Amino acid sequence: MPSLVVHYAFVGLLAATLLGAAFDKRSLLLSILVVTFPDVDAFVGLYWQAGHRAATTNLVIPAVLALLIAVDLYVRDDSYIRGRWGAYGVRVSWFCVVVYAVGHVLLDMITGGANLFWPLYDQFYQLSGHLELSSQRGIVQTFVELPEPPSQASGGTGTGGNGGSTTQSMGNSSEVQMSTGIDPNPGQPEPENVDRVFPIARSGWELVVLVVGTLATTARLVIGHDLPEE
Repeated sequence: MPSLVVHYAFVGLLAATLLGAAFDKRSLLLSILVVTFPDVDAFVGLYWQAGHRAATTNLVIPAVLALLIAVDLYVRDDSYIRGRWGAYGVRVSWFCVVVYAVGHVLLDMITGGANLFWPLYDQFYQLSGHLELSSQRGIVQTFVELPEPPSQASGGTGTGGNGGSTTQSMGNSSEVQMSTGIDPNPGQPEPENVDRVFPIARSGWELVVLVVGTLATTARLVIGHDLPEE
């Protein structure tokens, strides 16, 4: 699973790219706080079965947040967000929804899985697969299983590639419990000499995101987006 610093670097990269004129230290700090919040469930797991990557790492919370923002901006006569922070607040509010859903939940989904719809539906999902262009088979993808045409289902070459869908349902919160540095052995007695591991980067792509995201965020803060006067 990505470490928090990888989440921070990824969100910094998103902020530097998407926030435009709303990018500043305040919006960046708020984004970091938002992307940190889903990992609160690492502590929830100490006392409750629906713990890490379930209780707060789901898409239900950002969906509710998006609904509340939409009601404030487009239903209420006097929007609190627009009245207090103007266009800056509107952009940063919507960006926080993106940060929660994409910067944390979906990133977790591709690196070990997440309970996307908890508590409405208790099931962990993991997204993996490949997408490629073949000279013989055309576009080949294994992220979503598609029905094969009858001519191919009877023995021809399918478009799904080898192995079919690799988007997996992993089980519910009673069957899947994620190990963390806070709770290395969920659901089991903790040994006296337990090894608590807090990862920084566990793969090459995580290291690339960490380095590039940190450098891009720092450059955006220092350089800004205005060209210097000649």
